[in-house]
Amino acid sequence: MSASEIKTLLLLKPRGFCAGVVRAIDIVRIALESFGPPIFVRKEIVHNRFVVEELSAKGAVFVDEVDEVPDGGMVIYSAHGVAPEVRQASERRGLRVIDATCPLVTKVHVEAARFAREGYSLILIGHRDHDEVIGTLGEAPAVTQVVSSVADVAKLVVQNTARVAYLTQTTLSLDETAGIIEALRRKFPLIKGPAAQDICYATQNRQTAVKDVAAEADLLLVVGSTNSSNSNRLVEVARNLGTAAHLIENFRSIQRSWLDGVITVALTAGASAPECLVEETITFLVQEGFTNVRELEVMPEHVRFGLPREILEAIGAAPEVHAEG
Repeated sequence: MSASEIKTLLLLKPRGFCAGVVRAIDIVRIALESFGPPIFVRKEIVHNRFVVEELSAKGAVFVDEVDEVPDGGMVIYSAHGVAPEVRQASERRGLRVIDATCPLVTKVHVEAARFAREGYSLILIGHRDHDEVIGTLGEAPAVTQVVSSVADVAKLVVQNTARVAYLTQTTLSLDETAGIIEALRRKFPLIKGPAAQDICYATQNRQTAVKDVAAEADLLLVVGSTNSSNSNRLVEVARNLGTAAHLIENFRSIQRSWLDGVITVALTAGASAPECLVEETITFLVQEGFTNVRELEVMPEHVRFGLPREILEAIGAAPEVHAEG
């Protein structure tokens, strides 16, 4: 094999867990250690099957709705957030609630409630069936419409074109969202948006890393679950740039035919995928001959989110200031 044919594995960084996912998983683990099982979790704490199965084995019980939690039981809301009606249902049942909603998702909820109070028609850019969108929509269902494409924008009808605002799901494709926002601004020239972009830092960073390496790689593999929005967006970003890309739950998902004729593989992971699955995939690819392993760091991530009061009290910790950057 000539030097030009040495098979290369490019490890993209940042990859994997974001601060919101780390916080949510820590909340469930600490709750199990502090209060003992069962601890009920509404929906998947994060969209990753491996994580959910691991926490289930430790005593977490995942339910679709709070109605399934025994009266007075403890329930944790997932990182994707919940609608106000879910909070009200928990209160009626006397449930002990720990909120693991990502602070960046909470920001979008606060914005939705504020725009609704101020009399705006609200356009929520996102995927209608995603847990995060369902929760945000619940903040102001009477005045909110969900759009997923530029074509959806053309169908919008609002009460007052001078009082329109938009928000976005935090895990979308930057490029696709930009196109939708541009269409909204053409249709509603006075439309308002969030003070700061809703798409989260981790989603942006992982997409930027994919863009940086797309021209160099013959194939991109993204470790993540099929219901992970941000993981699916990474595949889309690569394919839109002409690079073959596949979403894999773990290394066992890889079809050897994907590697035929491939000299350079890029590997990343969605924001809810644990690093252990990445490491197993690296081992597999090295065994398949991709022995020139290089890590490419686009930018460092140092974001940390504080834990909720109930968890801090459970572990006897004082609240700390956590830096973002």
